[in-house]
Formats: sequence, C-alpha cells, structure tokens
Amino acid sequence: MSLSVRDIEASRAFYEKLGFTVFGGDPAQNWLILKNGDHVIGLFQGMFEKNMLTFNPGWDGNADPLDSFTDIRELQRELKARGVDFVKEVDESGSGPGSFLVLDPDGNPVLLDQHV
Repeated sequence: MSLSVRDIEASRAFYEKLGFTVFGGDPAQNWLILKNGDHVIGLFQGMFEKNMLTFNPGWDGNADPLDSFTDIRELQRELKARGVDFVKEVDESGSGPGSFLVLDPDGNPVLLDQHV
C-alpha cells in the first residue's frame, strides 16, 4: 500500500506507534517504506494524488530480488488481453525496471512497479 501523506514525519511517527519500523526510503526525498511483520506500507509526501495499491514484480517481501518472476511487460500484455484499461503503460520493447498504472472500478490506482 502506498499512502499519500501531508507530513512524512507525522505519518512516520503515527505508524511507528502502530508497530511499523522504517525499512527503506529517504525522508529528505519525501518517501519512506515501513514494515510490521509481513505488512509493508509506503509513505509518499507530494508524490501521488491518492492512496494506491502497489505491487513490485521481481521482489520478495523484503525487497530482495527473486530468481524467477513474470516481467512487467508480460503482465501488461496479459492484462491488456483481459480488457484492462491503462492510465500509464510500460514500454513493451524495453527490459528491466518499469511500471504501469491501472484504476479499479472505483477509481483507486493500482501501481505495478518493477525495480529489477
């Protein structure tokens, strides 16, 4: 889950009270990743308009690269074949990192963001 926050430090303090600890990110760049057990949230100040679901193909729950995964470009082709509309697409001729964005029926953003 990527949360759009107004004040990164206030949000960090709040989620730390709920048992989350900083796992990654850079508060100077207005983003942090926090974990509580297997639960991961991202705090993003001034980067996104709305909260969104975020999936990271190629990473496990600790942001370690997976040996095997379905590339973001293949996922995009599969979703297009199923009739999913895209807000932002990844260049299917490329390789490596990339992302795409879709909206659920209620307008909630769903981001697939591959870093490997």
